[in-house]
Amino acid sequence: MFADQPGGAMDHEAMFVRTERLPHSPRWPMTVRVHTSVGSAVVLWCGDPREADGHHLVEWTVDEDLHWGRNTLPAAAGPELRQDGGRVLMTGRLRLAEEGAACLRLGPWPVLFDLAAPVPGGVDGAWVRISAASQDVALHPYRI
Repeated sequence: MFADQPGGAMDHEAMFVRTERLPHSPRWPMTVRVHTSVGSAVVLWCGDPREADGHHLVEWTVDEDLHWGRNTLPAAAGPELRQDGGRVLMTGRLRLAEEGAACLRLGPWPVLFDLAAPVPGGVDGAWVRISAASQDVALHPYRI
């Protein structure tokens, strides 16, 4: 079973995706178009460049803090992943954690964020859309 199938061994750790290598310049980090069950977007690839095309279990990192009212807003429903120009839009349920952190549930998969500032009360468990620059969103192959 894969992470995107109910009952999969890694339901809450890694996401099963298909990646598609994009044209690459040696001056820039490698990017891929990632295809998931909830949408697609262009992100950085942090794995072996020879494996950029294929199916992978991955973990996400986002190097942009969650900042309510700027890059994070309420959303009607989700989950969804999509591209908007140079930004990746992720819609999911927000779960607040201790110590200034949050987890966006993009379906059953977690994407972790640091909080730039406190969020309004009543946001825990709500649907939100987070916008992050494509160059700040990366995929890391998950090794079992």
